[in-house]
Amino acid sequence: MRFNYNLSTWKKDQLERGGDFGYDVLRLNVEAAYKNILLNAEYRHYAPGFGGGFLKQGWFGYKLSDNSQIQVGLQQVPFGIQQYNSNNFFFNITYYIGFEDDHDMGVKYLHKGKQWHWQVAYYKNAEEFVFGLAEASPNRYSYDIIGRNKENNQVDLKVVRLLGDSQHHEMGASLQGGLLYNLDTRENGTRYAGALHYEYEVENSPWSIKLQAMFYRINPKYAVEEDLSFVEMGAYGAGYNVATEGEVYTASLGYLLPVKSRLLESVLIYNNYGYYNKRVRGFENAHMNVVGALWTAGPMYIYTDAAFGYNQPWLGPEWENALAAGTPGDTDWHLRFNINMGYYF
Repeated sequence: MRFNYNLSTWKKDQLERGGDFGYDVLRLNVEAAYKNILLNAEYRHYAPGFGGGFLKQGWFGYKLSDNSQIQVGLQQVPFGIQQYNSNNFFFNITYYIGFEDDHDMGVKYLHKGKQWHWQVAYYKNAEEFVFGLAEASPNRYSYDIIGRNKENNQVDLKVVRLLGDSQHHEMGASLQGGLLYNLDTRENGTRYAGALHYEYEVENSPWSIKLQAMFYRINPKYAVEEDLSFVEMGAYGAGYNVATEGEVYTASLGYLLPVKSRLLESVLIYNNYGYYNKRVRGFENAHMNVVGALWTAGPMYIYTDAAFGYNQPWLGPEWENALAAGTPGDTDWHLRFNINMGYYF
């Protein structure tokens, strides 16, 4: 269970109240194994204004060997740094355009060698609730294309080279390609993406580094008169527009400070930055930077974050077009101070 406090500089009424403190999420995780058959599921229940209840992940698996397995169902897409391309409560800007901790419906093969890890996956579609021509619901955990388009028939390939003995000192490359079905024209457009990453997180060092560069392009099959420069994406019960072409560069630095006290066990201090270069003429670029700390006390985790956004829908007053055209000539940095506390049992 988690609770959340936030104070946003662009919300005058919230500043007058000194912020808001309320319910965040109640989640249930289930893991099971019978012989070589695996089960992994996570259900989350947010407030109605944030999408209510939905499945974050849920898959069946089969362990082929100690180094390989197959997963079928709603599972994490193998793209970029996993599990998270960030350290903070807000993730990085890659999450908000569907390229961090994304989960889709399909089948994935994972193999871990001594120095090479690789994953290959096929996703029939994103989370599907209606099985027809209706628009996809934004009530979901990870950002997907919604509105008059539906993601389908996606293929992913990710290869990682370990640098030393640590499982998290690595360089990797990811490729993604898929189709995009338009409900009006009943034609498929295309979409593709690629990423290179480096991650350093080893047991004998307090420092951690995450670096990633990626690109993507979406070619929707709209009707002739429609604007091809953006698509609608949604999660947590609401949607917004995202540019159909861009590059994202992210950098995260963390320092783990061990603490010997009655309650605290450790403090992870971090800074996570993301730059979103929209490859659409007239669109203003976006930035996101989060500086903060994760406080660990047994089963309790507390994030304290100062999250700065420039054309970031969750960190500023512009929601619908912050990740599309932005607000050229009228954009500024905004701050959201956030404390999220969770008890895991």
